[in-house]
Amino acid sequence: MRKITAGMFISLDGIVADPQDWHFPYYNEEMGEAVSALAATADTMLFGRVTYEGFAGAWPERENSGEADAGFAKALGDMRKVVFSHRELDLTWRNSEQLPGDLVEAAAMLKAEVGGDITLSGSTSIVRQLLAAELLDELHLFVHPVVLRNGGLRLFDEGNPIPLQMLSVTPFKTGVLHVVYGPAAAPAAAGYEEAREHLA
Repeated sequence: MRKITAGMFISLDGIVADPQDWHFPYYNEEMGEAVSALAATADTMLFGRVTYEGFAGAWPERENSGEADAGFAKALGDMRKVVFSHRELDLTWRNSEQLPGDLVEAAAMLKAEVGGDITLSGSTSIVRQLLAAELLDELHLFVHPVVLRNGGLRLFDEGNPIPLQMLSVTPFKTGVLHVVYGPAAAPAAAGYEEAREHLA
């Protein structure tokens, strides 16, 4: 069974929209290593339409430029890229394919295949659906020390609670916290009567 991981840049108030507008001041060597590690064990990447179009519009050119990020861009280009969308797309980036049908069913089939890890970067709607379907093995949140207060898209929408367990947390020198969560069983029912036993 393959592992599915997702990485998200997120503000303290839960916003994940347009990270290119606010997260670069916090991008240092530590974050670069953590982001690269997510892709290093993966041979497949999942995308929603918007994230795919943003990546496809930037990374092939970066690969061809020969600049410092060309190696990472080549690794992304070589990876199998699976795009989910309700509309038929013109996939211009090499090794890209669009899977029809239900996203959760398709992701479960991909997970059951033989191969390396499956990863996502962004694609908020897909992350939400994989979390709700208990298909996401690791959620990597890069929590930035900034409150954006701009009404942007938040990672978590309304719905039933999704219990998670913290697998690790790593503070970066910039104040970013790299927090990794995995699936967990729902906690036992409790209220104030149980909690007050732990008051100092």
